[in-house]
Amino acid sequence: MPNIIVCYKWVMDDQDIKVNPSTLELTTAGAKYKISEYDKNALEIGVQLKEAHGGSLQVLSFGGANLKNSLKDILSRGADAAFWLADAAADNADAVATAKVLAAAVKKMDPADLILCGDGSADLYSQQVAQRLAVLLDLPVIDNVESLRYENGAWIASRQLRDCVETVSVAGPAVISVLPGIAKARIPGMKQILAAGKKPQNALSLADLGMTADDVQSATKTLSVKGASQQRKNVVIKETSAEASVAALMAALKADGVL
Repeated sequence: MPNIIVCYKWVMDDQDIKVNPSTLELTTAGAKYKISEYDKNALEIGVQLKEAHGGSLQVLSFGGANLKNSLKDILSRGADAAFWLADAAADNADAVATAKVLAAAVKKMDPADLILCGDGSADLYSQQVAQRLAVLLDLPVIDNVESLRYENGAWIASRQLRDCVETVSVAGPAVISVLPGIAKARIPGMKQILAAGKKPQNALSLADLGMTADDVQSATKTLSVKGASQQRKNVVIKETSAEASVAALMAALKADGVL
């Protein structure tokens, strides 16, 4: 019966982020937070594996001061317990710093047979945390996974490559990052939401992990974040018939290299 750990990130809801049209600066005042959608899919496949084979499923996160607000939601989705570390260092943490903290936390938890990560986070989407985590834990890693099953003590994963799908097998503990389409995240019911409050919530600190703020300095520095500028051509096609309008539209698309 495998012990599974799912890593997740508590991120701003992108629907609440506004872009100033004149400066392209992002306005995040009043933005609500949510579990990264990619991590919801990772958690769902973890829950399905636990339901099929037994064992346990724990979730792990490194985030800012409001990370505690994520616990009820994440625990209502099928996890047995949560481990979380809220620290100001997370606000500017890149993949290097995040992987260091997660690796140190994993070593404090029960030995894992599988560590699941989403393909990337909904905010930075660096697609590096799973690989860096595996290196720090000295474990094999499989990424771009679109399906996953457990057979005879081995993880069988189909991973999406550029021009084919590769199926690989790894025995023993491994880190696996999954694509969004691997599983559709379930919506918790009232029973699951109420039960979430009774599940173990294990708060960690950098000191608990034998680390300081200096140990989780980011390797990269964000200079600025701006929204994308998109200008419409506002081309209006006015022809005498539908056939002529379609022909004019096709010609305009070809001229722009779209077709």
